[in-house]
Amino acid sequence: MVHGSRSIGHYPTPPFARPPAAPASCLGRHRASASFQWFLGDGGDPAELVSGYLEDNGLGVRNIGRTATQVCPTGAGSICGAALYVSADAGSVMAGAPLGAASPVPSIPDVYAVVYAHDSGPTEPGFSSDFALGEWTPSWTPHEHAAAVSEVRQAIGRGDVYQVNVVGHTSAPYTGDPLPALGRVAALPGARYGGVLAGSGWALATASPETLVEVRDGRIITRPIKGTRPATAAGRRELLASAKERAEHVMIVDLSRNDLARLPGVGPVEVQDLFAVRRWSGLWQAESVVSAPIAGRLDLAGLLRALMPGGSVTGAPKIAALGEIARLEPVGRGVSMAAVGWIGPGHLDLGLTIRTVAADGARLHAWAGGGIVWDSDPEAEVAEAAAKLAPIKAALSPVSPQRSPN
Repeated sequence: MVHGSRSIGHYPTPPFARPPAAPASCLGRHRASASFQWFLGDGGDPAELVSGYLEDNGLGVRNIGRTATQVCPTGAGSICGAALYVSADAGSVMAGAPLGAASPVPSIPDVYAVVYAHDSGPTEPGFSSDFALGEWTPSWTPHEHAAAVSEVRQAIGRGDVYQVNVVGHTSAPYTGDPLPALGRVAALPGARYGGVLAGSGWALATASPETLVEVRDGRIITRPIKGTRPATAAGRRELLASAKERAEHVMIVDLSRNDLARLPGVGPVEVQDLFAVRRWSGLWQAESVVSAPIAGRLDLAGLLRALMPGGSVTGAPKIAALGEIARLEPVGRGVSMAAVGWIGPGHLDLGLTIRTVAADGARLHAWAGGGIVWDSDPEAEVAEAAAKLAPIKAALSPVSPQRSPN
């Protein structure tokens, strides 16, 4: 059975971290009025079901981006827009791809949409400072991670795939209120989608810099990121000079172009800013911009089916890469490598949930990985994943030493 309109439970939206991609002008004034939930096993088409829910709640998702962007209303009680989260597993269902291992956060819905109204003014934080974090426990060892990279290289050698994104998971027990720590994650430098989304007994925080899809002012845009080095002058030079990183990046750009071209109602696809180097926290990353004009009717359900899961966190060809991911990763991706963002009047902005953390009431969960191609070095890939996790772990550490939970 599909879950429909619901009241909002245990975790409120933190006033200091708006829902990802929500308007800055509404910071601290979001009041969640009702939500939609869908879990694996509920049945039906999740893309169609969530689209119907949002349309019924006054958001025109059956024809996105064909009108000029409207200004968000600001009066108390007015609808500002909606947050939307779609898990990696839900994306695989939408794509008709195989599912992998079970999610380590099964209490978090696979599709979650929240319609937000405005309160009369900003609210004050009401969170406890009592927070302690235990030791992180990875779901695989560095040796097992490296072995998975080697298996992908073998699959590439057989011609089964060209590239596969391999992701590892780690978790740690906590006590107390995690929301201030999640707010620190959302505030990491370079987080285009920095924010916190919460439901009954769970929350996720993202510091993602990567756009899965943006629809605004008559265009559809995706900004794939692939290629990472330390944020030093030497690291920037090395990234720009790396033939391996550039080839991996261009492969995902081509996949993104093909995904956009599959959409009805979209004009010629263009690539801008190919392999532009951007900074996220302590890392350089290569980003490109792929876009197309909206020439006809663009429906949210069709958009999700065409783009989920994102190409930069799956691989090429996408369905074959998802098969390798299902075979190799011992723990499900949960809230990571998924999509979260905002739907407002006349626009949509969803980020990929890389650099993302989940709290499920007992443990914090984080994921990191990277794209594997034929000339990937297993040990270097393991080190890259650790480098991506380091700022997340640092942000989650309690501000002052406290007794860790068992």
